[in-house]
Amino acid sequence: MKNLLFIVATVLCVSACTKNSFITSKEAAVAFSADTVFFDTVFVTTGSVTQSVKIINPNPQKLHLTDIRLMGGAQSYFAINIDGSPGPEVTGVDLDAGDSLYIFVAVAIDPNSANLPFIVQDSIQVAFNGNLEYIQLQAWGQNAIFLRNQVLTANTVWNSTLPYVIQGSLQIDTGATLTIPAGCRVYFHADAPLLVDGSLQVNGTDSNRVLFTGDRLDAPYNGYPGSWPGIWFRGASNNDLLQYALVENADDAVVVSAAPAGTTPKVVLQQCIVNNSYDAGILGLDGSIQAVNCLISNCGQDVLLGGGYYNFIQCTAAAYSNSYLVHSEPVLAVTDEILYGSSLYTGAVQASFVNCIFWGNYGNVPDEVIVSQQTTNSFVVGFSNCLWKVQDLPAGVTTANMIVNQDPLFDSVNTTANHYDFHLQANSPAIGAGTAAGVMIDLDGKTRPAVTPDLGCYQGQ
Repeated sequence: MKNLLFIVATVLCVSACTKNSFITSKEAAVAFSADTVFFDTVFVTTGSVTQSVKIINPNPQKLHLTDIRLMGGAQSYFAINIDGSPGPEVTGVDLDAGDSLYIFVAVAIDPNSANLPFIVQDSIQVAFNGNLEYIQLQAWGQNAIFLRNQVLTANTVWNSTLPYVIQGSLQIDTGATLTIPAGCRVYFHADAPLLVDGSLQVNGTDSNRVLFTGDRLDAPYNGYPGSWPGIWFRGASNNDLLQYALVENADDAVVVSAAPAGTTPKVVLQQCIVNNSYDAGILGLDGSIQAVNCLISNCGQDVLLGGGYYNFIQCTAAAYSNSYLVHSEPVLAVTDEILYGSSLYTGAVQASFVNCIFWGNYGNVPDEVIVSQQTTNSFVVGFSNCLWKVQDLPAGVTTANMIVNQDPLFDSVNTTANHYDFHLQANSPAIGAGTAAGVMIDLDGKTRPAVTPDLGCYQGQ
């Protein structure tokens, strides 16, 4: 019995000593009650909201937290309090085995601040045993209309009074139409595509475009390609119009799949700018697109068409290597078979390009236009009165009045400053080189001559 009591006492003593000693291994861990603290309040006036998160020590020994720090410091929109100690930084906090402490997080938002992003973000850094772990903080910023995982099942008309911020996704259901007026601004979170199963009608004007972009407006994030997934016109979608739209910083900006029967375009793009997409600017997956007076610029691949019906008139596709993307793919690729994700899209091709410019620079791309027939599908591709940069002329296409490997002389390009003006200089070879195509204005809404328009999306000055 004495021996048994001695053993029990020894075990209890060792256990108590172990529990009261500090774990110093880099293998130690911390747990958080949440990895992100969301403030879902929509701030319509200046206000402050407080939430809390717990840091938990799951180790069998005490843990010394070297530092708990609000990464934005005193300038952050957030403020923290660690178990009664005000931040933005507290050092030397000990946590018993299995114990926890509260961090209270407050955010103060002025929705009328002109420089405030729509999504305000920061993080709390927790340092211990040479490890760094983070709790993310996120709050709504400026006053806006916020939609999260919304499905539009009936005809809906937006207004341009406040911007729209989309999280999760926005889906236009089969049979429903979303109409977006001139001047409307639509900001998408990193996880938020626009999925069109019904119809999308975008009615911008030359002086009041409709903007689609990511919701991080603070530098440097406001210039990042791939900031949001993009717009996907899916199988059931039809009768879609984007007029004077600016679509930028997406992953695949405009994706059109499953063309309807015949040659009626599923998606019409008029006077649109698609810029700075990480992958494709315009992606056709056996789709159907008519694009008029459109600028597709500085995307991973400006235009990629795999099967379907396509008609591009007075368009400019141009790409330059810059600090965001290396120009390594042709600005235009046309094929009858394309693998996208795990899906293989294949179909007959009927594609026409009239009065267009296809140009790239500062990259290792000898042929800015690639045309490739992979199957026995019908394959009809024609180019008329276009300027292109190609070392090897595409096979199996018809051409007329082409300008080959002559610099279009865009107004100004400065890749260091990320400045691109794709208007034409007065001595550009594209001036007056077009054929009558029935397009009476340009991307700016400026009048074009009926008979000999300039090539590309802009009529010269």
